[in-house]
Amino acid sequence: MEKVLALVEARLRSALGEPDARASVTFLGTDRIEVLRFTDTENGGDRPVVRYATLGMSARPMTDPTSVVADPVEGPRAELVLTVRAGLADTDKVLRPLAVLAASPQVEGLVVAPGASLDTGEPLWPGAPFTSVLVAEPGGLVPDLEPGEGMDPVRFLPLLPMTPNEAAWKRVHGAQALEERWLGAQTDLRDPLRASVRLD
Repeated sequence: MEKVLALVEARLRSALGEPDARASVTFLGTDRIEVLRFTDTENGGDRPVVRYATLGMSARPMTDPTSVVADPVEGPRAELVLTVRAGLADTDKVLRPLAVLAASPQVEGLVVAPGASLDTGEPLWPGAPFTSVLVAEPGGLVPDLEPGEGMDPVRFLPLLPMTPNEAAWKRVHGAQALEERWLGAQTDLRDPLRASVRLD
């Protein structure tokens, strides 16, 4: 487990640079989840972005809740990555909600995959118009990691914050339809204060 997490942290550092802050959260009956913060100031002169990445979710494979016995080696592994524009909101308060989402495979037996919705039940940070996220396709920002020894690759899954209206619309129409709406409206998904996209 420690070896996997060391490899994961090395991959995050190689892709995102050195973290400028980290916090850890431990929930009863689960392994420790850390959240690392990376600040990217080389954003083409635009407002810097902050990336929050979990570390600990990939220590164990995610297991189908219908499985009788959890396989300690085989099964999908993932970490979560959230990117927002810096300085517009108190987004550092997202650390605990992110850790809760990263612990959900252990706590609830969830298998987190692209297209899924994850709900925190509370604003992602103070004043945030979002209480849930859409899990996007991996591979763009942080490449998959092959830990070896028969283990599945660790995938770094981007999270896209959703307003309650967007989350409800996505449940009916699907993730791809919502992403097409965002694209068509040129929605800035990194804006921590953005309004919901038009859904009529």
